[in-house]
Amino acid sequence: MTLDEMDELWQKFMDDEYHKFDRVQNKLSQRADVHAFILLDKLVPGTEDMIGCSEHDEFYPSTDVEELAKVITEEQVLELVRCGLRFDSGLPSLAMFA
Repeated sequence: MTLDEMDELWQKFMDDEYHKFDRVQNKLSQRADVHAFILLDKLVPGTEDMIGCSEHDEFYPSTDVEELAKVITEEQVLELVRCGLRFDSGLPSLAMFA
């Protein structure tokens, strides 16, 4: 999918599913942020630190969102939204509040 299509999926789930980690079925960790990081690393493997940068009370995973858009499914977007991850199309980047 494209970045625009991925953004549409993120927006589709934000109102009703954001931070609803209890709804994730097959947890890779009992911690929402760790689960999100593991899933992101499975989708777009890398060798650099998971957190690319941070500002105030937000941090930004180093995941290449263009590569992520090529492989992510709707179900995986939903899972990441439930973990509290957001997609900032203005940057474009993933973001999460601390």
